[in-house]
Amino acid sequence: MLILAIDTSGKQGSIALARAGDRSADGNNNGFEVIEIAPLAGGTFSAQLIPQVGDLLAGNGFVRNDIGAFAVASGPGSFTGLRIGLAAVKALAEVLGKPIAAVSLLEVCVFTSEVQGSIMPALDAGRGDVYVGQYLVPAEAGQTPREYLLTRSEFLSQAKGSTVVTPDSALAQEAGAAGLSVTKLEPISAAAVAGLGWRKIQSGKTATPEQLEANYIRRTDAEMLEKIGS
Repeated sequence: MLILAIDTSGKQGSIALARAGDRSADGNNNGFEVIEIAPLAGGTFSAQLIPQVGDLLAGNGFVRNDIGAFAVASGPGSFTGLRIGLAAVKALAEVLGKPIAAVSLLEVCVFTSEVQGSIMPALDAGRGDVYVGQYLVPAEAGQTPREYLLTRSEFLSQAKGSTVVTPDSALAQEAGAAGLSVTKLEPISAAAVAGLGWRKIQSGKTATPEQLEANYIRRTDAEMLEKIGS
C-alpha cells in the first residue's frame, strides 16, 4: 500500500510517501518503508501543498491513483496550517475513495519515543502554554489518552512521575532542570506521521473525509472572544 502523509501543523511542514505491507504474524510493522520526505516552507502551505504532492508522486514514478491511504497530522498546532493540510487530504481522499488516518502529534511523540510506562508528551503551544497528553504504554484495556493545555508551571508539576517526551529543546531543558525524566526526540516529520498512520490503518482506526476533524486543543481567538462576550 502506498501512503501519502502530510504535516502542516507548524511553521515548517513536510509531506512523505511510504510503502507499507501487511502486519507480520508477530505483530511487527513488516515492510513499512519511507520512500521520500519533502519539506514545505511555512507561510505558503496553501500554494505549495498540492503541486508538491504531484511532484513527489511523479518523482517516484507514481500517479495519484496509486495512493492507497492517507495519514495527516490533525493537531495540535497552527489553526491555519492544520486547516490547509486537512482540507487537501479531505479533497484527495474524497476523489480517490481512500481511508484517512488522523494522527495526533502528541501521540506521534509517544510512538517515536519507544518509552514504556507513564508518558507525558509535550509540545510548545506558545503564549507560555504547553500541549500535553497522558499516555500509558502498554495501554490498558479501555484506556483513552487525554490531551489538553497547561501553563509551563502546571506542566512541570503534573509531569512528575511520568517520562516527558518532546522534540522541543526548551521544554526538554526545563523538564530536566526540574528533575523530571526526559526523552528528547528528533523533530516530528510527515515520515513519523506516516508510521503511526499505518498502525492506525492496520487497526481500522480511519476516518472518511466527512469525519475528519482538527484537534486544536486550544480554542481559536475568535472562539475565546465569543466566550468572553457571551
